[in-house]
Amino acid sequence: MRTRHYLLTLLLTAGLFAQAEGLDQLNNKDAASGLKEALTQAASVAVGQLGKADGFLGNSEVKIPLPDGLRKAEKLLRTLGQGERADELVTSMNRAAEKAVQEAKPVLVDSIKKMSWQDAKGILAGGDTAATDYFRRTTSEAISARFKPIVEKATAKVKLAEKYNAYAGQAAQLGLIKREDANLDNYVTQRTLDGLFLMIAKEEKAIRADPMGQASKLLRKVFGVL
Repeated sequence: MRTRHYLLTLLLTAGLFAQAEGLDQLNNKDAASGLKEALTQAASVAVGQLGKADGFLGNSEVKIPLPDGLRKAEKLLRTLGQGERADELVTSMNRAAEKAVQEAKPVLVDSIKKMSWQDAKGILAGGDTAATDYFRRTTSEAISARFKPIVEKATAKVKLAEKYNAYAGQAAQLGLIKREDANLDNYVTQRTLDGLFLMIAKEEKAIRADPMGQASKLLRKVFGVL
């Protein structure tokens, strides 16, 4: 048993050493440039996928459902033949998200430009979603501030608030929810943000898992040594 633990320790130490050696093979300029290119690619892909028609609505991973407080009411209203109202509400929320998410890219790019070398090193040596975590930490507030007015405008344009109030009003009459329990615009904004980071994380994992499959030589060089 001790021998097995000893061998495992040696293997883990060797793996960490190899990773450190790999990072040392890169100069700071290449490492930082490669990472920034990877982050820009991940951000562009995520925004591009989500910002198109059905980017949210047609993707079960990020599709925005009704708020939790309305789920039970939704089932009951469907049994009462009012499923179309619930469907309209879900569609409208997701269309608002698809419009708002397009505003994220300049904030993400600005965060990439401001990245320090210490940030870059932490991301390169970090876990599968270290870059996504960096984005979440440095951009969430600014992106939310950009999303919120667009969501509000989009929901107003399609009369989402009116639909929500009518739907929530019926649910409240049934004693299932309180109308003041949810702020729909805040809810859609947060779910849009969550969907964005989920897609960035997927792209980051793909780059880390298959650096040789990436188009850029610099990306292959940087991530290929990790």
